[in-house]
This record gives sequence, structure tokens and C-alpha cells, in this order.
Amino acid sequence: MLPISADKVAEVIILARELDRAENEFYGFVDQLTDDEKVGLVAVFWVGRGSFEPEDLSEALATATREATIPTAEYLKGSPHLSDHLEAGMEALGMDPSGEEDDLYRPA
Repeated sequence: MLPISADKVAEVIILARELDRAENEFYGFVDQLTDDEKVGLVAVFWVGRGSFEPEDLSEALATATREATIPTAEYLKGSPHLSDHLEAGMEALGMDPSGEEDDLYRPA
């Protein structure tokens, strides 16, 4: 089971697209996630990047836990295709990234 909600992953996707103007918000949002949520975020990223298959999610989560040596926001920010990989990971894991992003943009 994924330890981060789809709406939180979608929020990171939105912030990642705007890193040039929203870098502080990106760091602030990712840094306030729990350790488990950060592990889940990295695992979604890895699935989307093709490092793990969706059926290997538990292995991706274990690897992310074991290899967490630098701050998560710093690690993810180093990927030039972060938002694309997160979207692909969500889709591969059966989530709807565009629906989640739309929900975040829609006023309550």
C-alpha cells in the first residue's frame, strides 16, 4: 500500500512544474511530509522513471527507505523530468494524476 495520498503527489507535481518560481513552496511542502510519505513519493517517482515496475512497489518502498541519505526535496529536485515521472508513476499505480491536479485547482 502506498503511504502517500494521490492528492499530495499531485501537489508535488504542480509545484515541480513551477520550480523556477515556487522552489520555496516545493521545499516547504515536501519537507513537511512524514518520512513514510517521502518514501512513498520517491517510490512513485521511481516507478514512473521505470526503475521499478508497479508490481514491485513494496521493493521500491523498501529501497527508498534504505537509500534515503539526502533530503527528499533535494533528491527529487535533481530530476529534470520530475513532474513527468511522478505523473507516469501515478498512472502506472492506478491513480489519475490529472483528476487529482484538477481537484487541487478547483475551489472548494
